[in-house]
Amino acid sequence: MTTSLARLAFPALRWRPSGGGFDHERAKIDAALAAGVGGFIIFGGTRDAVGALTRDLRQGAGRPLLIGADLERGVAQQVQGMTELPPAAALGFLGDLEATRTAGVITGSEARTLGINWAFGPVCDLDLEPKNPIVQTRSFGSEPLRVGEHAAAWLQGLQEHGVLGCAKHYPGHGRTLRDSHETLPRVTTPRAELLAIDGAPFEHALRAGVGSVMSAFVAYPDWDPSGRAASFSPIILGHLREALGFAGFVVTDALIMAGATARETEPSATVSAVAAGCDALLYPEDFRAVAAALDRAVGSAIPQTRADEALAHGEQAAAQWGGGADQGEPDLVAHGAFADGLADRALLLHREDPPWLRAPLGVHVVDDDVGGPYTVGPRDVFHQTVREAGVAVRAGKGEREKGTSVVLVYAEPRSWKGRADLGVRSLSALRRLVPGAALVVLFAHPRLVPQISGDGPVLCAWHGQPLMQRAAARWVLNRIR
Repeated sequence: MTTSLARLAFPALRWRPSGGGFDHERAKIDAALAAGVGGFIIFGGTRDAVGALTRDLRQGAGRPLLIGADLERGVAQQVQGMTELPPAAALGFLGDLEATRTAGVITGSEARTLGINWAFGPVCDLDLEPKNPIVQTRSFGSEPLRVGEHAAAWLQGLQEHGVLGCAKHYPGHGRTLRDSHETLPRVTTPRAELLAIDGAPFEHALRAGVGSVMSAFVAYPDWDPSGRAASFSPIILGHLREALGFAGFVVTDALIMAGATARETEPSATVSAVAAGCDALLYPEDFRAVAAALDRAVGSAIPQTRADEALAHGEQAAAQWGGGADQGEPDLVAHGAFADGLADRALLLHREDPPWLRAPLGVHVVDDDVGGPYTVGPRDVFHQTVREAGVAVRAGKGEREKGTSVVLVYAEPRSWKGRADLGVRSLSALRRLVPGAALVVLFAHPRLVPQISGDGPVLCAWHGQPLMQRAAARWVLNRIR
């Protein structure tokens, strides 16, 4: 083959909500298409803007492209106007495999109509480490069988509706104490234990026919004593190919993550990744430098046979999944009703049943997710839902002479957040607010409940996304007399 290894690169395109949409990415798009990249990763946008963008990309390329996105919680995780779904932990808690499969169907059918044909999911990591700052509610749970069954169900629903799935983060990110966005984590668990426990959900995904696997920027020194991350380890990726028999598309995680460049610069790291067995390089910051480094390395650091194999895997994936939208319009009303039903079922009350609540509601927000490189999602959907039902809300005023005080706590797994527990400021605010509150609503993992002071009722809503805020508001409205 003579195709440039630029075909292995997948640059990111980010929506600017403040104006211009994707217009600021035009120079990048033109240069990437001219270089011959394999596709793109989309972050953000409206339904119309993303649909127009993907059509434009394919027309400009004149060939099939893989256009991917992080859609763990449904297409609305990235694209406004589409359907939100609960996080994997809530689906695992429900234990309803048919519901999880339907979540995959909804994700696949909606993504495909927008021209997105690659979803970076399901998460096959196990929720094993309470101090893990990045997995948490993104995992279906801690039991290998349950996680594997749910991952397979979600994946089958997704791929049956024309979207390539991606099992991540092989061979398992669930035991890390650090976030691979900010460093290179090390997991010292013995190889045999990793294979038997952490590897089990990935084997479920493979048996279900997953088309791609995302390797982790995590080191496993008992498996590969060199200390290289899995994405750069011929030993670890070799097990995936040879022992597990995976012949599909092996990809890196996002190259902007510190775990990717902990030992090498981005161009050098991508050469190491391809040489080790990766077929696709996600989110390079400088795709031109990456492509040039890869092409220079063919025949030396990257054997010609490995280069040809990587290109062939990419061509096969693009041929199978790379077409544009070819399905009818999704029934967004029905999808939304299904998602609301799941969200209502997933709410989990801890400690004790709260007393009947009284209007007006004094609602206080403790946001543990402020700061970091990305803005948080809306934090007023709960308030709006309650007000739309005719109940007055006094946001954070602290009135205790009448009505009921409710505290909302937001604490999601977020890139570069760097911790799993509530922060010092949040804990201080809770000590001040909880004694006067009738209810705390926790938009986070249930394991954070013990960090909330007192012994009053805590309603776990799993994640701060609008879907779960609305579900929590409906629950509260049903308790108001």
